[in-house]
Amino acid sequence: MTTEQALQIFRETGALLEGHFVLRSGLHSRQFFQCALALQQMPVVEKLGAALAQRLKQAGAVTVVSPAMGGLVIGQEVARQLGLRFIFVEKEEGRLVLRRGFQIKPGEKILVVEDVVTKGGRVQETLDIVRSLGGMVVGVGMLVDRSNGTVQFGVPTSSLISLAVETFDPGHLPPDLAQIPAIKPGSK
Repeated sequence: MTTEQALQIFRETGALLEGHFVLRSGLHSRQFFQCALALQQMPVVEKLGAALAQRLKQAGAVTVVSPAMGGLVIGQEVARQLGLRFIFVEKEEGRLVLRRGFQIKPGEKILVVEDVVTKGGRVQETLDIVRSLGGMVVGVGMLVDRSNGTVQFGVPTSSLISLAVETFDPGHLPPDLAQIPAIKPGSK
């Protein structure tokens, strides 16, 4: 799947939004990828999951770990496509943690899969958790890399869409953006 084909899926499903958005990172942007809108249709989940799994299959992972909520659907589908185990980390008292009895064995080969990355904070938190438990991260996959490849995790990384999406510090908004009310379409 090409970047343009993946972008077309986001356009067709209404998942590529235009306006004034506050991202999870606190930065502001004119574009927002609402992956949940694209991933509500199982044929789309299968298509995007297959394309991402194809790029990640050579990593040799046995488990996929995703940060909740955004990474859950695509992470589980990538794991399904590759025939791997799927687990997730979730927020507890403001931090991501591994719960629900999930275990990571020392040396276990792990893929981390997320929906959208801007600064990579949730992926980095997930990597830190995996490594603290002795897991070996063999790759990171995401549907959308808003950093255009500038965010680095120290392991092979793959995305279906890699774009340099303009982001702005809330104290330094361009005049046109400052005139539009900001919305937070993602999760807090």
